[in-house]
Amino acid sequence: MTATKPYGRAALYIGGFLGPFGGGVVSAMLAEMGADLGVSTGTAASSLTAYLFPFAALLLVSGTLGARWGARRTVRIAYVVYIVASLTCALAPVFAVLQAGRVLQGCANAFTTPLLMAALAASTPAHRLGRALGTFGALQAAGQTSAPLVGGIAAEASWRWAFVVIALVAAALAIVGVPMAPGRAPTGSRRPKLREALRWRVIRIGFVAMLAWGALGGMSFLVAFRVEDDFGLGPTGRGLVLTCFGLTGIIAARPVGSAIDRVGARRAVVIGALTGAVLIATTGTAGLLVVTVAAWAAAGVPGQLMLVGVNSAVLGGDEPNRGGAVSVVQSFRFAGSALTPLVLTPVYDAHAVASFLVPAVLLAVFAPLLMPGRGRDRLSAG
Repeated sequence: MTATKPYGRAALYIGGFLGPFGGGVVSAMLAEMGADLGVSTGTAASSLTAYLFPFAALLLVSGTLGARWGARRTVRIAYVVYIVASLTCALAPVFAVLQAGRVLQGCANAFTTPLLMAALAASTPAHRLGRALGTFGALQAAGQTSAPLVGGIAAEASWRWAFVVIALVAAALAIVGVPMAPGRAPTGSRRPKLREALRWRVIRIGFVAMLAWGALGGMSFLVAFRVEDDFGLGPTGRGLVLTCFGLTGIIAARPVGSAIDRVGARRAVVIGALTGAVLIATTGTAGLLVVTVAAWAAAGVPGQLMLVGVNSAVLGGDEPNRGGAVSVVQSFRFAGSALTPLVLTPVYDAHAVASFLVPAVLLAVFAPLLMPGRGRDRLSAG
């Protein structure tokens, strides 16, 4: 196993910050962004999908391609492209240009996340993998947490400043790159193959990740809609509310990872699915702002149980193409986020409560059924 210096491991963790940050930064400033560019808030919400769909689609192959090309070079180039895309969004004169920048952001980020996770797994002993992935998840939660807050604060002056902040973060990460590059392929000179990452067990875990992120973290834009419509919160208030989910995730991620090392990935995912369903339903139905905020904040814990659980399951075996396998699972995860605004925005417009209850039921029913059983978490077993 390759050893990683402490500063190198920290850089891998910090790299997990950018994807959720860039994807979610618009959540609390949709109204202001839409008004400035002459579109409705609902149309502005499609900027979430514009980022997440290409991100999710390319993740099906980006882990495998990046391993072939070399992780260090691939990630550094991706960060540079992310800078250009973010500045395009910041300077966009019309909504179509903003959407183009968001698409380019998503494409670039697809070539960072799986390579960083594969490098982390390659440098971590198996019995401590959950804890390492929990720390990585904490940084991802930090990105998700700070994104709506930064977006909401920026919207008080100009939403464009949020994209300038993203460009600066990407620039810092481009300088660091990937401190521990596993080479062109994780198994020496052997070229990883995509079919090794598309096994049925990986796909099942991917569907669980889709449910987890679509019905939990991906609900942030609906929470923003609800606290504005039902409780009259402005952009900063909305940003603060959305921050609660990620803040709880940051606090819980590392202990959750350690717990998964003890109890196993499947049990963690099932517990997360059931408790998360209850909390999302409460977030959408509570009549008091304090209860709504408390339920949304608490949902960050089952969110980490599910996401660290699926990552531990897919990276816990001796996969010939671990980067490709985790890339596929992450593709499904972010596809859930991309689909959520498209599917649930019309439902919210028709019946606000149903837009929270439907994902809660899907999460509680299908995630436990799809997750591979105990003893099958290690992908090399089948």
